[in-house]
Amino acid sequence: MATAHANPLFQDAKPYPRVGVGVLLVDKLGRVLLTLRDRPPEAGCWSIVGGKVDYLETLEQCAVRETREEVGLEIRLVRLLCVTDHHLPQEGQHWVSPAYLGEVLAGEARNCEPEKTRQVSWFPLTNLPPNLTITARNAIAAYTRHSPPIPSTSSLTENGPLTTENPPML
Repeated sequence: MATAHANPLFQDAKPYPRVGVGVLLVDKLGRVLLTLRDRPPEAGCWSIVGGKVDYLETLEQCAVRETREEVGLEIRLVRLLCVTDHHLPQEGQHWVSPAYLGEVLAGEARNCEPEKTRQVSWFPLTNLPPNLTITARNAIAAYTRHSPPIPSTSSLTENGPLTTENPPML
């Protein structure tokens, strides 16, 4: 049987895996919303929005709640992107982390949890920070494998605004 770590660096260590849900939010310009983590796991890295599942909460309920709590957005879940078996023995952490693709319905992204998150920012898929969490890397890889390319900002302006008469050139 696993035991909790005696090392004070592992104060959040649990002797069992935990479940945390992530949400990859992609805007119409092809940018992804990332949060710069201030706490373990993977403190100092950019992550997708998300957090731990509460007792008797569904994965989907958790994803919607965590998005509202962390970045102040109302969303709908589009599809499951991937599941990460997230082992961080150096931090005394083991998470099972499903990640969903989410669509923003309302709100402006902001840092609603400054005690946990240093920064919240949109990044183009072509210019992501190098220090991504494992779950962010996996969710973005799953999204790019199964999604059509997003038009670049320059192609949007060259071809005029996006309308039903002027769809993006893909």
